[in-house]
Amino acid sequence: MPQVFITHEIPAVGLELLKGAGLKVSVHPGEPPLTRAELLLAVAGCDALITMLSDTVDDALLAAAEPSLRVVANYAVGTNNIDIAACTRRQVVVSNTPDVLTEATADLAFALLLAVARRLLEGDALVRGGRWQGWEPLQLLGLELHGQTIGIIGLGRIGQAVAKRAHGFGMEALYYSRTRNQAAESALGVRYAPLAELLASSDFVSLHTPLTADTRHLIGETELRLMKPSAIIINTARGPVVDEAALCRALYEGRLWGAGLDVFEHEPQLTPGLTELPNVVLAPHLGSATITARNSMARLCAEAVIAVLTGSHPKTLVNPEVYA
Repeated sequence: MPQVFITHEIPAVGLELLKGAGLKVSVHPGEPPLTRAELLLAVAGCDALITMLSDTVDDALLAAAEPSLRVVANYAVGTNNIDIAACTRRQVVVSNTPDVLTEATADLAFALLLAVARRLLEGDALVRGGRWQGWEPLQLLGLELHGQTIGIIGLGRIGQAVAKRAHGFGMEALYYSRTRNQAAESALGVRYAPLAELLASSDFVSLHTPLTADTRHLIGETELRLMKPSAIIINTARGPVVDEAALCRALYEGRLWGAGLDVFEHEPQLTPGLTELPNVVLAPHLGSATITARNSMARLCAEAVIAVLTGSHPKTLVNPEVYA
């Protein structure tokens, strides 16, 4: 009976599919998290793994799982935690969970944007702390979205979903991406701009680019100094896309209005000083955290594992070269 190891508990729909296919499934509950040594021991003899972004899938792990391992299904869209080339060399299929979390993540980006712009957490603390004395004309004045410019960095599925939401708020949308998407420009009414122009022109900047060697610290000290002092930056992509220490300095010095972060550079650790800033909203990586999205992610992972172990190709294949 093929063995599947899941490094963290996932929604039941995924487990039910795997067990219904006659697979032997073992799940680490997630608390406490697996140490690296424990993970290397756990993968021995497994035919399939379902991994999280916090799991590093590299040569050492693949070697620990040989010779039985055939598929790694990543419970995420991003695969920056996986050495894709190493998997391909070892004939291990990699899959991910695209599409199903697009709307949920775009919703969260706008939730963060609104929370920062309208100072919702500051207001919540004021009321809960018993310090609110009633309505005042100058109390917690924030920023409006209507008529403002949003700069979207990365115009993939999630970036395009954010552009649609921005249109609904009456915002002008600029975007920067590695390649221009003229079809999206026409369909969504967004305008391409070089990165420096986008940063200087935008009232809100929302990050939706994958983490690669080229995008690590894409937003650093130089880029932050291009932004307006009244601007807000939102990151629901990957933490290391932003130089968090530089961001803290910009916020502390008043060179930015605020920030909304769902991901962090050294996740789950935070850069010192970040939690002390009142103009930052911090979320614990909730981008895909809806019942619908997380169930769909579990289903896609299970379907990918079943496909590979029954001799088919998964529909969310990341490394097609493995079949070459």
